[in-house]
Amino acid sequence: MSGIFKFDEKVESLSAQALRNVESRFSAINEISEYNQQKMLKAFIDNGVSETMFAESTGYGYDDRGREVIDRVFAQAVDAEDSIVRHNFTCGTHTLAVALFGVLRTGDTMLCVTGTPYDTIHSVIGLKGEGMGSLRDYGINYRQVELKENGKIDLEKIEEAVDESIKMVYIQRSRGYSLRDSLSVKEIGDIVKVSKKKNKNVIVMVDNCYGEFVEKLEPTSVGADLIAGSLIKNPGGAIAKTGGYIAGRHDLVEMCAYRMTTPGLGREVGATLGHSRELFMGIYNAPAVVGESVKTAVFACEMFRLMGFGVTPEPEETRHDIIQAIKLENEKNLIAFCQGLQKGAPIDSFVTPVPSPMPGYDSQVIMSAGAFTLGSSIELSADAPLREPYAVWLQGGINFGTSKIGIMLAAQEVLRRNNE
Repeated sequence: MSGIFKFDEKVESLSAQALRNVESRFSAINEISEYNQQKMLKAFIDNGVSETMFAESTGYGYDDRGREVIDRVFAQAVDAEDSIVRHNFTCGTHTLAVALFGVLRTGDTMLCVTGTPYDTIHSVIGLKGEGMGSLRDYGINYRQVELKENGKIDLEKIEEAVDESIKMVYIQRSRGYSLRDSLSVKEIGDIVKVSKKKNKNVIVMVDNCYGEFVEKLEPTSVGADLIAGSLIKNPGGAIAKTGGYIAGRHDLVEMCAYRMTTPGLGREVGATLGHSRELFMGIYNAPAVVGESVKTAVFACEMFRLMGFGVTPEPEETRHDIIQAIKLENEKNLIAFCQGLQKGAPIDSFVTPVPSPMPGYDSQVIMSAGAFTLGSSIELSADAPLREPYAVWLQGGINFGTSKIGIMLAAQEVLRRNNE
């Protein structure tokens, strides 16, 4: 190391060993990142992106050329028929809700096949809360297929559950606040095949958050009808200030557009207000940034494994999202990790994270985030609910060089607290 940051000798040694151990994994990550970056460049070229498309529109936003073209660029990049990419989506949960309400109607049944979904979507479905306008409030039914005891998807149970009464099969690609494996694109393709075996008209929708550009294929490449996610995660490349995307079959994306604005108007309205340049630039840079984030996760995984902590996924496993879970065993280590990571943040490094209640969560949560964009989880961040198994979920890192410093500071703080 350069000596700019002062690390204990043990931390320096652990870091050096971790880097040696993951060198071959970094090569594989670079190859995927380069492939996806070339694919994105081709989409920009094929759709004739020009500087004039960055122009601001106001009011109704009629005939906004940039808004129209970015939809085509992103759709091509994720192997979809169509997409809508907008700054108007406030977060990933909002984007998912627009997609769900866009295609589901009273009397329809939504079947989640990856167990209980992520906490913040519970109120959208109606698993908790009343009178807020959830799917349940609108007469949309919900069922779920549990994962196997080993956390894997249960294709047999899915095949049994999907009949003509099911309108949508819903898949959460990432692990959320659980220790199950994130799903590979191949596994999502297997779910698509099984789901459409008895009901060829079923809509397969994927919550794609944290998974974009981690593999060479996307769920839409293997038959998923609809995917959705946040632009302050992977696909915004740490440049988009806000927003989300929905991509997939043209007819379904159109239905979602009518929910996004209003029936009859759909995507034809919506001023871009000068956000077009950052959205274009964000999705363009996303594959490279995601590669740096995956390398950060692999390095953190190996370093904390060397320290004796349980990790999932393991260092040698193929990655399907940017999230790394580290089992820190107790509340003290959990808090130390987040407070140490914060010390390496470019923004608010002087802040000390503490556990606190968070909307949408059923326990106190501690978060470490020193990001240029508030809440951005493609920038290095970590969060954890203060509950068993006391695991922290690490994500992001827009460049590996500085992200490594954050991981080392987190490790140093955990070791220091345990030596007190």
